[in-house]
Amino acid sequence: MNNNEVKLLIFSLNGEKYATDIMDVERILGYETPTELPDSPDFVKGVINYEDGILPIMSLSAKFNFGDKEIKPEAKIVVIKDNDFKIGIIVDNVYEVMDVKTDLIEKPSTIGASISQRYMSGLIRLDDKIVILLDVPKILNQEEKDQLR
Repeated sequence: MNNNEVKLLIFSLNGEKYATDIMDVERILGYETPTELPDSPDFVKGVINYEDGILPIMSLSAKFNFGDKEIKPEAKIVVIKDNDFKIGIIVDNVYEVMDVKTDLIEKPSTIGASISQRYMSGLIRLDDKIVILLDVPKILNQEEKDQLR
């Protein structure tokens, strides 16, 4: 990898491919059913045991207003780290880690809703497909992170 490339984790959600910087990913886990928490936001599915503590688990489908989807056997939990905050996100499948040339990444257009611009860092042209590059640590605002701590 050189300075003109970024290493990305490619995963799927709701039939589309997404990516995030591998530096934001701590680990990829097989799916396990979280323990539900009362009075949590709709997108928070619960918590699981993780290392020496508890890891909150969120559904990206619910957060992105795609609705609650059935969890398939190939679903994974991607553990995201943001300084001292960690959260697991449920994705449909994880495909690969790949080096992507930065000139293939375009800034997101204003076509999408303005709120989504908060956590979309770009669009990537790969093999005639568009991959949405997420800035995963920004998916939750500070108030939501504080609620989950």
